[in-house]
Amino acid sequence: MAVYEKLEEYVNKNGKGISFRLKQHAFIIEKHLNPGEEVIFAFPGQKNAEFYNFFTSCVVVLTNKRLLIGQKRVLWGYFLRSITPDLYNDLFVYRGLLWGKIVIDTVKEEVIITNLTKKGLTDIETNITEFMMREKQKYGSMNQDVV
Repeated sequence: MAVYEKLEEYVNKNGKGISFRLKQHAFIIEKHLNPGEEVIFAFPGQKNAEFYNFFTSCVVVLTNKRLLIGQKRVLWGYFLRSITPDLYNDLFVYRGLLWGKIVIDTVKEEVIITNLTKKGLTDIETNITEFMMREKQKYGSMNQDVV
């Protein structure tokens, strides 16, 4: 289970924040990995806009092709969001008194991940931003070839 191993690596280094049921969330993402897709980075958080709502635990995974956000629901079902580099716009990092949050701005929506450990914010920002900038350059060169 590559997703959970990367998640444990992050948690051991930076802490868990407020997150629960990480194995179940990681399993959802593991189910949806495409052939040839490799996990680069993973971290836990809460997919919501309010720091006081801590019942929406999720796992965010950066692969060599896209960003995935997986949430296993308590009773049945799950949510999975996929953000490809062509839909990615920007990343906003907020560091508060107790917790941090990131806002991933895409073409269609803003994805907010809250209750992150302050210690892990730089790792999250660096990994996501570096990957997206590198991949967006590839999209730019493909568009120039068409013109």
